[in-house]
Amino acid sequence: MDRRNFLRSIAASGVVAGATATAGCAGVLGESGGYGADGTVLDPPEQTRGDPVHPIHGDEMPEFTVPDPISGEEVSTAGFEGERAFLWTSFYTSCPDGVCPALILRLRRVQEVAAEEGFGDEAAFLPLTFDPERDTAEVLREYAGRRGVDLDAGNWHFLRPESYEAGVELMDENFGLVIEKTDAEGYENLEYAFPHYGLILLVNKRGIVERAYPRGPATDVERIVDDFRQVVTA
Repeated sequence: MDRRNFLRSIAASGVVAGATATAGCAGVLGESGGYGADGTVLDPPEQTRGDPVHPIHGDEMPEFTVPDPISGEEVSTAGFEGERAFLWTSFYTSCPDGVCPALILRLRRVQEVAAEEGFGDEAAFLPLTFDPERDTAEVLREYAGRRGVDLDAGNWHFLRPESYEAGVELMDENFGLVIEKTDAEGYENLEYAFPHYGLILLVNKRGIVERAYPRGPATDVERIVDDFRQVVTA
């Protein structure tokens, strides 16, 4: 059983159900400090599984390996265990409605704070494009410059699947997120677009999801900064 079907079986069993929501306990450390019995630092938020089914607090981050076309590295989500906490999201540079820039802004803001406060070497940022046909290394590098991303910090990796089909499969199997090209009618010079679910995941150094922000573009930036700070310094 793959991870997506495993999560769906949990939701169907009634152990956890309902629409995805977050509130309340963001940024609260466990009673004993450090890691709790479930392998997390932050206390559980008021969150239940909905549809789409994606990892939430206490789940293992799915393991996959994707090229970083700028550095030429093969980047594995499992490769950061024991060393770095990270933020993951998905995006595409041609996004016409502001969702993807808002997601990248949140990761970039945490990267800034990590540099300012001296924990940049314990942090990583893994935005994955699901539009590899247009998002080449050159396009991603230019996009980083426009968005204020520091590629020289050594902790930011644009992840680019080998093909559009590979990206669709990765997003579906690991996160339950359906990626499909749609007509970009009404947008000048844009052949196609994507309906987009703005998910951000915060993953600790043990590879466990601490926070899922399903409404990433609308989530307060400083909330994500504070959550990340507590997780990476635990």
